[in-house]
Parts: sequence; C-alpha cells; structure tokens
Amino acid sequence: MKKVPVFILTGFLGSGKTTLLKRFLDECLQKKLTAAVLMNEMGETDTDGKSVSSKNQIIEKLLDGCICCNKKSEVTQSIEKLLTLEPDVIFIELTGVANPEEVADSLTEPELLHRVYLEKVITLIDAEHILSYNSMFESDRELVRTTRRQIEVADMQIVNKVDLVSEGIRSKINKLLVKYNPAATISYVNYSNIDVTKLFTFSNANRVTVKIKGTKQESNHHTNHHSHSRINSISLPLLSMTTKRDIETFLKKWKSNLLRAKGYVLLDDGTYLIQQVMKRLSWERTDYTGEHYLVLIGIDLQKEEILKDWQRVIQKTKAF
Repeated sequence: MKKVPVFILTGFLGSGKTTLLKRFLDECLQKKLTAAVLMNEMGETDTDGKSVSSKNQIIEKLLDGCICCNKKSEVTQSIEKLLTLEPDVIFIELTGVANPEEVADSLTEPELLHRVYLEKVITLIDAEHILSYNSMFESDRELVRTTRRQIEVADMQIVNKVDLVSEGIRSKINKLLVKYNPAATISYVNYSNIDVTKLFTFSNANRVTVKIKGTKQESNHHTNHHSHSRINSISLPLLSMTTKRDIETFLKKWKSNLLRAKGYVLLDDGTYLIQQVMKRLSWERTDYTGEHYLVLIGIDLQKEEILKDWQRVIQKTKAF
C-alpha cells in the first residue's frame, strides 16, 4: 500500500504559514499532484481556508479550537476523509499556538498508521517578533514554551519578514534557532518566498503515483517511503501477552529522545491503552479488539537499536 506523505506547517500567529501553503499548492498544480489540506483556525470563522480553496485541491477544516487540544480527537477522522479522495500529498496547517508533535502523534493512530507518514515539519519564524516571543520578560511562559517547541521539532525553519529587521537582529535570531535546533536547515525570506520545488524530492525518490484527472496516466510507484523528518515513529508489534513492568522499563531506557509512546497492549487481565507524554505514563483498560502494538514517537530515534532492544523484551516475555 502506498503511504501518503504529510507536511506539517507550523509557526506562531501571523508568521506566513498560509502564504507558504499557497506556494505549495501552486507547485502541486504544476506537478499535477493532487493535494489535500487540513486547516485549523482558533475562531469559529474560516478565514484562511477561503483564501486557498481551489477545485484543484481538497480542503478540510477544523474551526474554533486548537488542533492539538480539544480538536485532536477529530484529526484522525479528518485525515481519513481526505484519504478517501486518494491525494498524493497532505498538508496540515496548524493554528499558531499548536505543538507539531501532537499532530505527529495523531498520524500514528491505528486508522492512519499504515496509510500516511510524516514527511517534514516546516516552522515559519516571524523575524519581527520571534525574540520577543522567546523572552520570559516580554511574553508569558506558555507562549515561550510553544514557540520553542515549534523551533525544536522543525526539520526546516523559514525566517520570514527579514526586511523588517536589522542585520544585528537577524544574527540574534540565527543564534536562537541554532541553540534550540542545530539540525534544522534555516532560510531567510520575505513573503514566504522560498523555492518549494526542492521540498518535493519525495515525488522522485519514492515515485509517488501522479494521477492526472481525466486520464488513466500515472507514474510507476512502489510501497517504500522515507521520511525526511527528525520526528520519527517506530511501530513495535506485540504478538503475545506482556507485562507493565517490562514495557515501563523499556520506555525508561529510551526516554531521552521520546516525545510520545502509545499503543494497545495485552496484559494478563485484558487489553490496555498505554500513553506516555514526557514523564507522564497512563494505563487505561479498553475494549479495543484490533492488533496489539506499541508506537514510539520521538526526535531522531535510533530505529535499529530500539528494535533490537524490543526483541529482547519479546523474547523475555515468551520465556514465561
């Protein structure tokens, strides 16, 4: 099955996300790629959605709430709806106060785990205001945490509106971005004017099916895919019963790179939903009847080492 790549566009309010999204959609039109968009706005009125709507794109909107908070439960349903129309790529534009890893977490729900993958997280930086957002003296703590998190998890950072700041401010911004995320690429632009063609290399690398409406033409494709995001997920199968202690010990070993861990686990008294967010770990009895698995979501997770460690856990369980 072909997995659909997902781009997450994040950044604080007014940073230029919708302008960048329009550039992506124009590029999809040029490449004859069918693009699906999930947009999120805090208010009850759809403002940005109307500005990008086109008969060449599929638009789904979540209004009046942050997609990573009270709307998180609707993300899976929205993406499932988009997938029924067989898009070649999905863009998710987050409201400015959302944390990207929450949405990356949603992509690993059972309904989506084998159908989509996170291609890249792109964070837009407002050059005029980023230093104020990051200062404890000029912004509240929650705003600072959100801004830093958007920087930390980015694969690509686009510093927008650089014409509004001096070279000295630009240098301070660069130091800030490198401090919190030395691995991400950094671009300095105005009006979100970046060459988006470079970001569509996945079309060639994975030979994504390109369906041209009105014809039967499509390119060759295969099922392999490779994410270019630092946020990666690892799905670990659970084919037999295990114990809370074994799983908690396993998660503790890899906690330094973990953002989330979740899954459906078979214990001696039934199936449980396990969820770990940072240091908080919870177990909840559930009537879930699907496959049992554990998903790790983190930054630069070492897949081979984790899989080997997981095999040791499985072998230990089988021994009892």
